[in-house]
Amino acid sequence: MIRMKHSKQTVDGEEVPLTRGKIQPRGGASRLKLIFLVCALALGANAEPPPGFLLVANKGDHTLSVIDPETGRVMSTVPESHVTAHEVIASPDGRIVYLPIYGDSGVGRPGSDGRTIDVVEVATGKRVRTIDLGRPERPHSARFGPDNRLYVTTEISQTITVIDPKTNQVIDHIPTGQAESHMLALTRDGKRAYTSNVGPGTVSAIDLVTRKVVKVIDVAPHAQRIALSTDDRWVFTADQLQSRLAVIDTATNRLARWVELPGIAFGTAPTPDGKTLVLALVAASKVAFLDLATMKLTGTLDVPATPQEVLIRPDGRFAYVSCDASGQVAVIDLAQQKLGRLIGAGRLADGLAWAAKP
Repeated sequence: MIRMKHSKQTVDGEEVPLTRGKIQPRGGASRLKLIFLVCALALGANAEPPPGFLLVANKGDHTLSVIDPETGRVMSTVPESHVTAHEVIASPDGRIVYLPIYGDSGVGRPGSDGRTIDVVEVATGKRVRTIDLGRPERPHSARFGPDNRLYVTTEISQTITVIDPKTNQVIDHIPTGQAESHMLALTRDGKRAYTSNVGPGTVSAIDLVTRKVVKVIDVAPHAQRIALSTDDRWVFTADQLQSRLAVIDTATNRLARWVELPGIAFGTAPTPDGKTLVLALVAASKVAFLDLATMKLTGTLDVPATPQEVLIRPDGRFAYVSCDASGQVAVIDLAQQKLGRLIGAGRLADGLAWAAKP
């Protein structure tokens, strides 16, 4: 647990201010076109526009930042409709963004219980609709499956809520069997899901075809975040009381081993080639690199305070790490394992996602 001297509530690395900030939306379709033109002029007549957009959920500002990853410029800032979102996801075509509105507190703590998901157009930088889940849910982590349905953890009902993005309607509730199912990972074939259950310190292995929990895997007294290896062989989650990473074998749904770390880990993400796991060490303010062939650390580097989430760009060139204390996103050159630029986002920058260029 990290506590900072600010006028906000801080829980398990997720800091939520007690007052709502004032946000002015910026940008739109014309601004995006202008950014493309400026990038082309700067890089040459034959230069390609950015391959996509970086999305950042800013808990402190209650906003979404849409960022040009090539220049680091914030193209639009979108205010959220209710309290705040901790996580964000883009549709597979990169046109639409979904922001689960969690509430005004951290996981497992008293506070408001969000029941909606904001829907935002990337091109216009405007919220175009709100999905009402029908009951208080604390929706949090969202993933698109290969079936193009949106899967969202809904902690209050201990479920994964399934939404049809064509109709923006809830079509299913799949049980997780545990409280505080905070983060979600889906296998590539869309047949299995894994949730990290923070308070219980467990991982739920779920068969999405039968809609049943296959196994609840005990990990630690308190766990956080989750990721799957690129080949779906391993599930990773981090002990929040000891500096170690749990490695779960998806073939047996059993804890296979622990990897000792130089700090408590929070967000993790594998590189597209499946060789490396990038870890945010929240209290140590470092990023670590784990060789997945040997399960040995190959290096660390310093980043701004309290790194939260790791996002790997689809081409595997860069990792983006949200650092909430500074409101910045650290850009990591993965080939050299070096820190590049720092991108200013918003207060308590947290959830990250990539919106592919339409």
